[in-house]
Amino acid sequence: MSDVATLDSKPGAGCGAPEVLRERGQREVFCGLTGIIWLHRKIQDAFFLIVGSRTCAHLMQSAAGVMIFAEPRFGTAIIEERDLAGMADANDELDKVVTRLLARRPDIKMLFLVGSCPSEVIKLDLSRAAQRLSKRFLPDVRVLNYTGSGIETTFTQGEDMCLASLVPELPAASEGDAPNLLIVGALADVVEDQFVRTFGKLGIEEVSALPPRRSTELPAVGPHTRFLLAQPFLGETARLLESRGAQRLAAPFPLGVEGTTGWLKAAADAWDVKAETFEAVVAPGQQRARVAIERYRERLAGQSLFFFPDSQLEIPIARFLSRELDMQLVEVGTPYLHRQHMAEELALLPTGVQLSEGQHVDRQIDRCRAARPDLTVCGLGLANPFEQEGLTTKWSIELVFTPIQGFEQAGDLAELFARPLVRRTKLEV
Repeated sequence: MSDVATLDSKPGAGCGAPEVLRERGQREVFCGLTGIIWLHRKIQDAFFLIVGSRTCAHLMQSAAGVMIFAEPRFGTAIIEERDLAGMADANDELDKVVTRLLARRPDIKMLFLVGSCPSEVIKLDLSRAAQRLSKRFLPDVRVLNYTGSGIETTFTQGEDMCLASLVPELPAASEGDAPNLLIVGALADVVEDQFVRTFGKLGIEEVSALPPRRSTELPAVGPHTRFLLAQPFLGETARLLESRGAQRLAAPFPLGVEGTTGWLKAAADAWDVKAETFEAVVAPGQQRARVAIERYRERLAGQSLFFFPDSQLEIPIARFLSRELDMQLVEVGTPYLHRQHMAEELALLPTGVQLSEGQHVDRQIDRCRAARPDLTVCGLGLANPFEQEGLTTKWSIELVFTPIQGFEQAGDLAELFARPLVRRTKLEV
């Protein structure tokens, strides 16, 4: 991997687009397999079969915290030494594993074959395997595939690859169908329900979600479909939806009062909802969110913050913390920067903030040590060493596992950043 850093100030990222430090070097990030941890809970009749090594299996078991007696909706088809040496036909072995799995778990209606670093290295063609197995098990079970390999993805891109594999399977909306709204991105069920209720109050009745809670409820998509991205890391999914004729509604992401209001407003404008109706519907939620956030202002205001690139949630969360809690942004790093999807967020960042895209972890560690921020948001691999050096850290992976979208969760999002500062204060006493 090349060892370079360049400044990029291309236009199109909103008014006063900030310069971006583009870095390429050693990275420190989880692989895309970890997206299964929240996806297997969301699609309730799907199963995620990782085709990988024992290391992949150990990663998933430890990251998900699965009890030994639990029967989760994911597992690993272990690639053994015989497979690597070519002494066994990996496709035949995979077919046997899938057959046993589906015989034991008749509740499975959709099976994802998830590629890993080992399956990519031995050139196991999981797309052909999925086609072969689908022909065998349809109509009872639909078999799809995507890659979660750390060679190609950061950990949130696992969700993007999964949802992208679903887009070709979505039924086509009829020409005469009424306009429909699609919420794109895995949200906690309670958050999704809150958004659907709010859209209903705004008069937007045809609302569905991708991914759905059951594989038999795939939403229809077509030229009358408008979609909102609930997560900022779904670039490939958005591209494929647009290729099906759907239109993305440009909006900030639904984090905090400002982001949630802008996100809901984008849909309201597309459905020509009157301004007074919109204000009446969102005002109670805005007020509850402001009260919840205010509890943490004294702890967070004026505190400096450094984001290592990890989840692609960094920019919208930085916007929320800066504008609604008065935190001071030292550097905001993100693995990838989709300028079109982030245009509304970039326009809301404070002037002069340092943005970085990609990672050269040694250089970024040096910048963080020099800045000595009050709070550092980073992956698990960096958190403990930084804590030993006296830096207070926040695990970035918690931002994906925790429901943080919408008005009702705004206080929870603020608390995630207040908690490590409170812990530091208690330990100092």
